[in-house]
Amino acid sequence: MRAAHTVAQIRAAEAALMARLPEGALMQRAATGLAHAVVDLLGGGYGRRVVLLVGPGDNGGDALYAGALLARRGAAVEAWLLGDRAHEGGLAALRAAGGVVTAPRPLRKGSVDVVVDGILGIGGRPGLPARVAEALVPISPSIPMVAVDVPSGVDVDTGELAGMAVRADLTITFGTHKLAHLADPAARCCGVVHLVDLGLDLPPAPVEALQAADVARLLPRPAPDAQKYGRGVVGLRTGSARYPGAALLSTAGAGTGLAGMVRYVGSAADVVKQHHPEVVGEGQVQAWVVGSGTDADAADQLAAALADGVPVVIDADALAHLTGPVPGAVLTPHAGELAAMLGEQREDIEARPLHHVREAAARYGCVVLLKGRRTLVASPDGPVRINTTGTPWLATAGAGDVLAGLVGSLLAAGLGPLDAASVGAWLHGAAATLASRDGPLTATRAAQALPEVMRELPS
Repeated sequence: MRAAHTVAQIRAAEAALMARLPEGALMQRAATGLAHAVVDLLGGGYGRRVVLLVGPGDNGGDALYAGALLARRGAAVEAWLLGDRAHEGGLAALRAAGGVVTAPRPLRKGSVDVVVDGILGIGGRPGLPARVAEALVPISPSIPMVAVDVPSGVDVDTGELAGMAVRADLTITFGTHKLAHLADPAARCCGVVHLVDLGLDLPPAPVEALQAADVARLLPRPAPDAQKYGRGVVGLRTGSARYPGAALLSTAGAGTGLAGMVRYVGSAADVVKQHHPEVVGEGQVQAWVVGSGTDADAADQLAAALADGVPVVIDADALAHLTGPVPGAVLTPHAGELAAMLGEQREDIEARPLHHVREAAARYGCVVLLKGRRTLVASPDGPVRINTTGTPWLATAGAGDVLAGLVGSLLAAGLGPLDAASVGAWLHGAAATLASRDGPLTATRAAQALPEVMRELPS
């Protein structure tokens, strides 16, 4: 599990560790990890040209000490001092190693090999001071940017942006991931995130991201003596005469073999059974999926699913008919649907997704899966899980129908709502990446790739 901690949690853990270490040892660990990462990025140190953007805090100290290490390996290192002060020990180390302090200037492609952002750390406020922003504007975006801990200008604890922020190609972070590394829109500024372990003793994290090993551990697998009813039965109340494709796609997501049986109840029954002959009709289920493409039938189908007293995945058209808490359910809105549910503007949902998914989980008393580039899964009283699998090609019609069916099958197979939603999001994104192979994708192809993704999970 990839864990992301708050600034307060990190500060407390760092203070506890520094009390047991010689003075400055923690900064030296961080600087060494940063320098090694820069060398790996550049394929060596000798002859490379490095510019350090140095702020007044410990991030500036990390950058200066790392610059000293790079200078000793033969790199030409210059530092731009962008604060009202600089870390004295780090500055002395840089100068002793042959590094220099210069004034900011325009940097064009080919003039330097890498720029290191050590301006603001995890205690920095969102946005950049005017003086800093003025220095950054003439730096060509074609020059690789490495951020120290977090890109300067992001809100570390919320993942939000306020004004200008550094956009890094690589972020070297220390001790643990921060919320801004996982949550959009700040995560889009981080590029690839590399963690340097500092040996911190940390409490449970409020935000986490499943990894392949976590999904393999959680994935329901049939026992040697399994039979179809014991493996779970998922029911679908999806599609309509106007949108029969939604019924087909939700059935494709549900019918991946995770549950023992799929039942379909709806006005698209004939077309579903034509394409999925293994699907049966009405009967007892362990979970329902309702709403995808149900059009005018949405309210009635939602009421029927909720009356059954089993876990329910509520998607698309059915979301508009929620009137209060639905414990045990999984809601699967995109940003526009969540905006309508919360009485907000879509732009605000996209600017503050972590805040709003938590608000929705509390208001509706259930798990909420907010679809997006980084899908978020929140429960009323637990951590938020942020999904990091997927591809931009997954932004295609019908993908959400497949996801709803997949999550429903995981619920029917025995996973709790938080695990079902977060495992479903991970598998859905991984299947899309596999099926896409960096090219155009349809929802049907993503559904077809799901079994292969599951077969490739670590044992």
